[in-house]
Amino acid sequence: MTATPATPAQPHSPYARPRPRSACPGPARSAPARDVRDVLVLMGLPVLALLALPAAFAGGGTRRWFGGRAETQRAEAQAAKDAAAAAFYELDTAQRDLRISIETITAVDDSPDARRAIGEFEALGRRIDEVSQRYIQAVDAQDLDRDDLEASVASRARVDLTSAKDELLNVKRELDRFGSGLGPLLGKAETQLARVAPAVERARQALSAAAGALDDARGSGLRADDLAARLAALSPELTRLNQGAGQHGVQPTLERAERVAREAEAIRAEAVRLPEQAAEIDHRLVSLRTRAQALSTRAGQVEPVLSELRRRFTAACWQDLQQVPDQAAGNVREAEAKLREARAARDAQRWPEATALLSTVRALLNTTDEAVSAAGDRLRRLNEVQKDPQAEIERTRFAIRDAQRLAMSGRTTPDPRHARPLDDSVGRLERAVATLEGRHPDYWHFLTETEAVRQAVAAVVAGIREERGAGR
Repeated sequence: MTATPATPAQPHSPYARPRPRSACPGPARSAPARDVRDVLVLMGLPVLALLALPAAFAGGGTRRWFGGRAETQRAEAQAAKDAAAAAFYELDTAQRDLRISIETITAVDDSPDARRAIGEFEALGRRIDEVSQRYIQAVDAQDLDRDDLEASVASRARVDLTSAKDELLNVKRELDRFGSGLGPLLGKAETQLARVAPAVERARQALSAAAGALDDARGSGLRADDLAARLAALSPELTRLNQGAGQHGVQPTLERAERVAREAEAIRAEAVRLPEQAAEIDHRLVSLRTRAQALSTRAGQVEPVLSELRRRFTAACWQDLQQVPDQAAGNVREAEAKLREARAARDAQRWPEATALLSTVRALLNTTDEAVSAAGDRLRRLNEVQKDPQAEIERTRFAIRDAQRLAMSGRTTPDPRHARPLDDSVGRLERAVATLEGRHPDYWHFLTETEAVRQAVAAVVAGIREERGAGR
């Protein structure tokens, strides 16, 4: 509430309790008592009689001089004042408690319902300020502890205080009804808030685990400078997490905590794997160096294979392999240079660079291996087809016949979409067989043509099966 009652130290505070009658301010002796005492002194009465006079005339207090009706009205007014103070206290407590709920919703929820609830609470706050002000004015209007309080004044005070109490109770009921309607919003907000502390704690634990893994990696002789820099970059985020959701908002705090935990876990995993990665790179360096040396030896064997191809077969069978020896030697030299660079990067603990260089070396050696193997494979296949070309022919014819049977399955006439490419494949095979006639047949052209025919037939078969599988 913006309007607050006077403090208990002030005589007209709404929280002030009525003082006992013996403690009420007033003269030590009533005027009639002084007058009688003075007369008796002139008459020469003993001092003990003088000491007994105040009690005889005052009767233990001064208020008895004003009669019973005024005291009754005073008591009723005081009771009304106490009841109003209790109502004021209950309203103030309820408003404070509800303000905490509103602040909880505000910190989490920005939906239209939440904004509407905040507006209603502010309107209730203004209403509470109004009735509180009237209550305080009613309390301050009369001093119910005055000795000369008239019955009419006490009665009017009782009416005003009772009215103030009723207004306070009415507003309290409105506040209670409003609070009971906040259940869904408050439940949602509290659920969100309940996620904050565990999320922040997970982020802290992830950072601690990452720091521990980094220390272990460094203890094994690895610098891990890049991981250390990434971990240090998370320090400002941890500071924001420690500042809490009250300063940065619940949803941003949750997102920040999840991001910190995720990045810290990635750092931890890399730090744990760092010794394994170093060992793996060392192993790959040795393995690829051995492979490069073996390929260098194999590349030297390509020239004799080419010499035999030149001697026994037409130029079309080996001409595309002429550059293999030089290319293989060049690739091996480049691979060896990249291996030296990878070793330097590994010694400097530049792990990503070392890994990338080793991948380049592997690609070079794969290309070289394929080229070197191609020469020997070419000679082997040419030897086979020269010795028995009929085996290659029958293999291709079988593929065509199998596709034709599939195309006619369940049909009286083939589908033109299937029949046409199969007929073309038959003609292409016949033309390839015709190239074997003559004094210097091109066996390599024959092999490439039969392979192309089988691929075309396989495509037709795949199309038929796909159509039938789809129910077409």
